[in-house]
Amino acid sequence: MRIPDFRDFDLKRKRVLLRTNYDVPLTSEGKIADETRIEDSLPTIKYLLQEKAKIIIISHLGRPKGKKIPNLSLKPIVKILKNFLPEAEVKFQVSLGEFKIEDGEIFLLENLRFNPGEEENSFEFAKSLSLLGDFYINDAFACSHRRHASIVGLPSFLPAAGGFDLLREVKILSQVLEKPKRPVVVILGGVKEDKLEAISGLLSWVDKILIGGRLVNYPKAKIFANHSLKLAILKKSGKDIDLSSVEEFVKEIKAAGTIIWNGPLGKYEEKEWEKGTKIFAQAVCQSSAFKIIGGGDTEAALTKFSLIDKIDYVSSGGGAMLEFLAKGDLPGLAALRS
Repeated sequence: MRIPDFRDFDLKRKRVLLRTNYDVPLTSEGKIADETRIEDSLPTIKYLLQEKAKIIIISHLGRPKGKKIPNLSLKPIVKILKNFLPEAEVKFQVSLGEFKIEDGEIFLLENLRFNPGEEENSFEFAKSLSLLGDFYINDAFACSHRRHASIVGLPSFLPAAGGFDLLREVKILSQVLEKPKRPVVVILGGVKEDKLEAISGLLSWVDKILIGGRLVNYPKAKIFANHSLKLAILKKSGKDIDLSSVEEFVKEIKAAGTIIWNGPLGKYEEKEWEKGTKIFAQAVCQSSAFKIIGGGDTEAALTKFSLIDKIDYVSSGGGAMLEFLAKGDLPGLAALRS
């Protein structure tokens, strides 16, 4: 898939709207628990700084549903950006009104989802955002399955392209989709029922789908169950996968050429219920297959078990990754191409 590359455009001293994914995990005290998503945006930001572009970063955090919720403000990210980019002037901007920005400066706008127009894909909200810039860059692959104003609306108003992180995601996932090393085994776990929407698209090209976690309890999972899709048996508590199912799943991945994993197989956060996910994760990491994971919980589980460095590619988006592999495209990518 050919996505416009932001390096192919003259961005010197231009006002660039950069859509990032700063939907960072928060602790129970509301502090940022992991800075990975901020780090993912740095290569694109540093390139733009070299071009002396005027950078206006737009992003979201959490699900405020159009309301201003103080503990979901993006303001704390300014300090982190300053630590990563000591050479740059980083400022915070609350309103969408006119503001002065100099060459090489960075302004981080307040949480887009504080405005209901973002998730509604409001024409007026997208237009008001577009008036702030000369060019739009989408570097938020993880959000590109959302039909939101900052994802699909802005490219209607401004010249647009993909940033480094988005371009890398599309390149690697396209290779998996077009020329996978077979057999391809997909593992779906966790609790989010919307993951099951991807099954029909995945069954058209993958060799096996293994389903664990709370997903096995949803009717849609049972509808698809056949020789190509296996459902795990859960323990009586429903909080972990039964070891007999772990053994069955491990047999499948031992034969795999490509492994795609989204969602833990149990409530791995608690010691009592981590066993199934841990044993399975260890088996995945011992496999010689090309291994991809996506989704915050999957990444957190492998990090907890000190296995994350054994994975070949960690996608920045769980839902976006699944939808791309199921449909071959995302609304945000289509918007960039059009």
